Amino acid sequence: MPTVEMECRQVVVIGAGPSGAIAAALLKRKGHDVLVIERQHFPRFSIGESLLAHCLDFVEEAGMLDAVNAAGFQLKTGAAFAWGERYSAFDFGETFSHGKSTTYQVLRADFDKLLADQATLQGVEIRYGETIVDVDIAPGKPQLGVRREDGSEYRVEAGFLLDASGYGRVLPRLLDLEAPSNFPVRQAVFTHVEDRIDLPTFDRSKILVTTHPTLRDVWFWTIPFSNGRCSVGVVAAEERFAGRSDNLDECLRSFIAETPSLASVLQNAQWDTEARTIGGYSANVKTLHGPGFALLGNAAEFLDPVFSSGVTIAMRSASMAAGVLHRQLQGEAVDWQTEFAEPLKRGVDTFRCYVEGWYAGTFQDVIFHEGSSPEIRRMISSILAGYAWDQSNPFVSEARRRLKVISEFCARDAS
Repeated sequence: MPTVEMECRQVVVIGAGPSGAIAAALLKRKGHDVLVIERQHFPRFSIGESLLAHCLDFVEEAGMLDAVNAAGFQLKTGAAFAWGERYSAFDFGETFSHGKSTTYQVLRADFDKLLADQATLQGVEIRYGETIVDVDIAPGKPQLGVRREDGSEYRVEAGFLLDASGYGRVLPRLLDLEAPSNFPVRQAVFTHVEDRIDLPTFDRSKILVTTHPTLRDVWFWTIPFSNGRCSVGVVAAEERFAGRSDNLDECLRSFIAETPSLASVLQNAQWDTEARTIGGYSANVKTLHGPGFALLGNAAEFLDPVFSSGVTIAMRSASMAAGVLHRQLQGEAVDWQTEFAEPLKRGVDTFRCYVEGWYAGTFQDVIFHEGSSPEIRRMISSILAGYAWDQSNPFVSEARRRLKVISEFCARDAS
């Protein structure tokens, strides 16, 4: 029986996406030995292209902000919402929280590679094209079975594992940690186009979120990039796709044709890229941590793309986990539940409240209400900028109660 290669590393990170690159760089900057194992080769396509302002706090913490600022990505100053003739824009420079006032809209293939390359420049070792095939956490120090592209395999013993595998959800699958999401099954159909948008009212520095004129649970994203192209997608419950073309391009364009305001924005677009789809993406897990491991970002939980919260949650979890793990590796006693899982969940639950309110229509009523006070709009803008952990914001600390009260007021005022 051939001897299996074995090596020992202090920290192994699964996945070189944003959460993996940030976590690895933060730990390396603290002097720890870090290995990242990534199944794909970069650059590679990914969605989640409209960053929130809070993302740049973690990019800065990891020493990568200058590189991101110099990369030529499309500046993003906020978020705009459209429904029929209604239009409401929120600026990240006008928020309740004291955070970043701008961010970027990015081609994730380029952005993710930039972050991974920055981590490498800081001394992080990243192995691309390698797949985790098994994990054993029983001995206390986790062991991973890894398969190279040539079919050869080796094992790694890790002092600690961080799973940043995103939709791949490596440890949840291998350790039977997956749990059902309480969100309805939704599907996204999307593409990139040469947009040729010439409307003087269109703001390329904001993501445009458009609600279908009659189906309020159906919405579209339009994310302009700096190269004259944009990402366009529709999100709807599975049953909304019944009776539509199986051709994804035709399906997407049929939804857009039913939405005059968006059809006008994209009237000159060159549809030159085959559409893709992803469905059933909402996910949850039984636990965010265990003996010798923690789950980051989408590997743990993914809510919905409507407020572009995925990358923010991923980076926030990376920063929090790196901080707790650094202290653990220094010999301190830490409590992953109270220092990582519970505080991370508070922000995720804030986003969850507004995602649920969006599909119920109550948060849409608030967003499109013309009489909202500037202070309320600043509080909402903070959440849209990603500052869902700011407990000084009443719309964070009392999210459900505040949304209920203000949506009822907006409904009465509208009637």
